[in-house]
Amino acid sequence: MSINCIVIDDEPLARKGLKEYIADIDFLNLAGEFDNPLKAAEIISNGGVQLLFLDIQMPKITGLDFFKTLQHAPPVIFTTAYPQYALEGFEVNALDYLVKPISFERFLKAALKAKEYYEVRDTNTTEASPAEYFFIKADNKLVKIIYEEILYVEAVQNYVTIYTLDKKYMTYLTFKSVEEYMPADKFLKVHKSYIVAASKIDSIEGNDIRIGERHIPISRNQKEEVMEKLLKGRFLKR
Repeated sequence: MSINCIVIDDEPLARKGLKEYIADIDFLNLAGEFDNPLKAAEIISNGGVQLLFLDIQMPKITGLDFFKTLQHAPPVIFTTAYPQYALEGFEVNALDYLVKPISFERFLKAALKAKEYYEVRDTNTTEASPAEYFFIKADNKLVKIIYEEILYVEAVQNYVTIYTLDKKYMTYLTFKSVEEYMPADKFLKVHKSYIVAASKIDSIEGNDIRIGERHIPISRNQKEEVMEKLLKGRFLKR
């Protein structure tokens, strides 16, 4: 496996250090380096990048703001001297968040998360039937998740928990990557941290969804869209 990555950082020494680390890891391939995120937009949009090492505090536009503009963003590992951005980094489903100065050991740990992400994705692509199930890595093993057994999915920082009829599975995946596997006709994203199985919803009261004894919030800015999708052709009225 080879992962094409790019480094975006306005500091030459920071780019140099990351490039040296990348050269020492056999499954990473440096596809480019940039001192300004706007210069990297074209190579990202062309689909030639599988992983971003992205600084946050940069002139003109921050790494976070730049990442939010990408329509088809690859997985990202933020690299920064400012730990206070960690929460916001995880809210955009970053694979990892590295605080400078970055040790090789810590960098390798983050790179291995990217490798695991693609290994699990490739397993789902080659072995699983998207109409029935997919695989995740949980408890140091590959676990089959059957769509019809899913109640809802919850994102907590850089982890995702999938709740099924009888179990729950915590896995180190981005919320976005799980969302991509959820059939849009069966699952609804009702909040930035929640996806629910439409058929498992028992009731809705205000901004609160009930699935059994569980309460799941609906984002105010998504409620209209959620209700439209959920009730379309299924709401009986006098």
